[in-house]
This record gives sequence, C-alpha cells and structure tokens, in this order.
Amino acid sequence: MYKITHEDINAINAEMEKTKDAKTFVKLQAVSLRGQGYANDEIAKITGYNSNYIGELCKKFVTIGISEFITDGRKGGNNRHMNELEANEFLKRFAEKAEKGQVVTLDEMAKAYDEATGVTHKSLSSLYYFLHRHDWRKIMPKKQHPGKASDEVIEASKKLTVN
Repeated sequence: MYKITHEDINAINAEMEKTKDAKTFVKLQAVSLRGQGYANDEIAKITGYNSNYIGELCKKFVTIGISEFITDGRKGGNNRHMNELEANEFLKRFAEKAEKGQVVTLDEMAKAYDEATGVTHKSLSSLYYFLHRHDWRKIMPKKQHPGKASDEVIEASKKLTVN
C-alpha cells in the first residue's frame, strides 16, 4: 500500500494550478483525490480513468515522484536538420547537375544528405519529406521520344512507301 502525505497533496495541487495540459491535470487530480482518501472506484467516476490505472498512477507517484507527471515523454515533431539557407545550398549543387542533363539519383542525394546533417538515416522517408518541402519532384526520362508517331501511323506509312 502506498501513502500520499498532505505535503504531497499540496505539491500536486500547486502543479495542477500551473499545468496547461488537460491529461496531466487529470492524472494529478486522480493522485490528489487518492491522497485525500477517495476510493479508486470513486476517482474513476470523476476522472474517467479505469480504477486499475488510478492505482498505477498512485504507485508511479510514490516511487518516482511528481516529475513523472510533469514531464512529457514526447520528443517533438520538428526534426529538420538544416535551416532554409543550408537546404538551398545543399539542393543547389544537385540542381546544377540536373540542369546540365546529368541524372541525379536518390541514393546519391541520401549519402550527401547524411554527410551534410551528420545523421545516418535508416530510411529515405526523411529525404523524401525534405525534397517535398522544397518543391522537388521525381522526374523520370520518358521511355520513348515525345515526338514519336503512334504505332498505327507508323504501320500506315509503311504501306504507303514504294519499294
């Protein structure tokens, strides 16, 4: 059995006033209510959590402390390794190569991107996202000349020629 003291309840209530995250607030509220003597079933009706989860929250609070509830485990979504200026400089060399008519491959760009960022990427998804963000698109050479006549026209012209 775990014991939540009045000092703990005061600290929890102070954090509840400071927090702007609703999930953190409800978790702290569950622990605070448990410290005030409410049963897990009663707290479950108030918070909407399962009574077993409330027990886990209280156990986590007693073993780890309030820091577990305050810190957010997410890492963040902006994983850009280059600013706009660096990205434009990086893409400039591939644009110059493509304008000369040379083929620019994704494998070649991936190696250069890993070297430039100092991070080894396991997949090409970050590079695809990077290129999409800078309005690059995949352009493949056509399999036949764009001015080539259709097969029907070619066959018709063969019949018209005199040997």
